[in-house]
Amino acid sequence: MYKNKTITALLHLLVWLTLFSLPYLLSYGQEQELDRVKAHFWIPLVFSVIIFYFNYFVLVDRFLFLKKMLHFIVINAALIAFFLFLKEYIEDNFFQQILKKRFENSYRVAPPFKIAVYIQVLSYLAPLLFSIALKTTKRWNKTEAERKEAMHVKLKSELQHLHYQLQPHFFFNSLNNIYSLVDISPDQAKSSIHSLSKLMRYMLYETNVESIPLTKEIDFLKKYIDLMKLRVSDKTSVSYSFPFKETGIQIAPLLFISLIENAFKHGVSATKTSNIDINMTSDDNIVLFSVENNNFPKKTDDKSGSGIGLQNLEKRLELLYPDKFSFKTIVKDDRFLVTLKIEIN
Repeated sequence: MYKNKTITALLHLLVWLTLFSLPYLLSYGQEQELDRVKAHFWIPLVFSVIIFYFNYFVLVDRFLFLKKMLHFIVINAALIAFFLFLKEYIEDNFFQQILKKRFENSYRVAPPFKIAVYIQVLSYLAPLLFSIALKTTKRWNKTEAERKEAMHVKLKSELQHLHYQLQPHFFFNSLNNIYSLVDISPDQAKSSIHSLSKLMRYMLYETNVESIPLTKEIDFLKKYIDLMKLRVSDKTSVSYSFPFKETGIQIAPLLFISLIENAFKHGVSATKTSNIDINMTSDDNIVLFSVENNNFPKKTDDKSGSGIGLQNLEKRLELLYPDKFSFKTIVKDDRFLVTLKIEIN
């Protein structure tokens, strides 16, 4: 912040030094008479500096931005009129001889009084308008920065809400699955509880970040699949394939778990043969994930789960990877296929 202010001050100083040096820069080596430069250039330029900074630091904020347009116009009109009078007074009392000499030696006729006044007014309007332009630009940049910050805070809040929403949804479904094992296979139920505790530790303590290594997420998914395989019968086959090498890809946590949950919830039957195929590939900055399973629609009286998993996933994808993901679901020949493609920055 301090560095930016220093650079801005130096730029202002450089601009004004350049403007004050113009008579010599444009003289092409000709000797300049100091009194003439003072009378016709430096004094009006000092007035321009006053108009610029008085508007920049005081008037624009207090009147123009507060919609007090009449006050703003009146004060500036009075200020310009005062400087016009003061300039004439200074020339008449301190530079009369040099001005008289100039017109005696010049072949040009002095411009009419009204035209001279118009030219001087326009010369004072330039710093006024420039101060308004700079102040408006600065205000717009500040407003835009605040808007982006507000959007960022809102985004983080929404993502945090969805994250908290996902956790109880996940635990609820997992506990339902373990509950079904208690009477059938107590040993498997114990093993499932132990596995679930590890998954809970991961979800509670390792996913409260913007991104994690893809390999860590893959390890979590494998453990969850192994947990879910404990409750399915021999009539259900589950296969999965994940990248086995370190990819170096960082990805938002818990994006794929809902798709696997959905496969075990709607793709498994107690009486019919079924299979679940889970695949993930990664290529440079592209992650492609797909799940294919049998389609056994959920019964209307089935109250297991609230059905928020896929809705939650789509909302998170829209917030995290806008215009950089593809999410498709297809039902064909009693098979349900979902594919998720994500482009990582």
